[in-house]
Amino acid sequence: MQQLFYARACSLSSVILAATLQFAPALCAAQGTVGGQAGSTLRDGQHDFDFNLGTWKTHIRRLLNPLSGSTSWTEMEGTVEVTPIWGGRAQMEQIEATGSSGSFEGLTIFLYNRESHQWSQTFANSSNGTLNVPAIGEFRDGRGELYDQEVYRGRAILVRAVWSGITRNTHHFEQSFSADGGKTWEPNFVAELTRMEGGSRARVPSGASKSINHDFDFNFGTWKTHISRLQHPLTGSDQWSEYDGKSVVHEVWGGRASLLELEADGPSGHIEGVGLRLYNPQSHQWSLNWTNSADASMAQPMLGEFKDGRGEFFDQETYNGRGIFVRNGFQNITKDSSRFEQAFSPDGGKTWETNWVMEFVREDSGN
Repeated sequence: MQQLFYARACSLSSVILAATLQFAPALCAAQGTVGGQAGSTLRDGQHDFDFNLGTWKTHIRRLLNPLSGSTSWTEMEGTVEVTPIWGGRAQMEQIEATGSSGSFEGLTIFLYNRESHQWSQTFANSSNGTLNVPAIGEFRDGRGELYDQEVYRGRAILVRAVWSGITRNTHHFEQSFSADGGKTWEPNFVAELTRMEGGSRARVPSGASKSINHDFDFNFGTWKTHISRLQHPLTGSDQWSEYDGKSVVHEVWGGRASLLELEADGPSGHIEGVGLRLYNPQSHQWSLNWTNSADASMAQPMLGEFKDGRGEFFDQETYNGRGIFVRNGFQNITKDSSRFEQAFSPDGGKTWETNWVMEFVREDSGN
């Protein structure tokens, strides 16, 4: 689990168009390069985190002032619940813990990249509802190590997350910082986890009511989904591809977030993806976070809000080497239907070209 208490805003996008253009290769990837030699078989690690599924009691020790020479630690007790999502290709972890220094609540998404044969772990805490940079790595000899680079107190550091001592009913987690390029590591977050028998159980975090927003409640449920995709955006093209499929949207994290799972097919291929919508109680905005089956990594977030029954979310990205604005919108919202549109702007928002449309009809609405 990822326990960075200073989680940064970062990396996930709902630019579904760019994401899904690459869906086919990763689904078949079984070969790669090892040590620079083509054709070597990479280890299949997609079940490495299976041990993590279930509900756990956890005892946490946290160093109060990392990289300062401090030896003052605080301790917390809590629970961790880990459930499979996306047909078992990913995991969602929810953690709640309390101690003398206060409470801590967080959500983590674990994703396996079938092409690189590595895992990514992306974390959000309840204070700001945004995902931090992903830690990326793999398991070797029963030990998992994931890494990322971040800024802590104005300095660039390396961060290491390690899972070890893994049995069916126990495991050990440790997060460390390095300020010298990985020569030395200082542990700052240590957790011992013991399985709670009886399996997973639904929980509502104790502080959830302070950071719940109901803007996306309309989207909960199972939906017949028709997708129209402009094949060549920003070229003057009017050629569209059509797909039909299903979307399922769940409430997660005690109402702080919602999770969309999408699967659709059409003459141009197959689309699969997961969207995580997180509410930031500080800014009163949502972030739309997307990953697809091609690279299984969270892209840049779309940020925005709902006004007058319409949701609009924006970010800036690079498309075909050019900087553009991207807009996602939810509109025509009723109990049994809604419409989603994605548009690109190459001129700073003066004009917008729609390139992706999804029409949602509730599966049990009788339509």
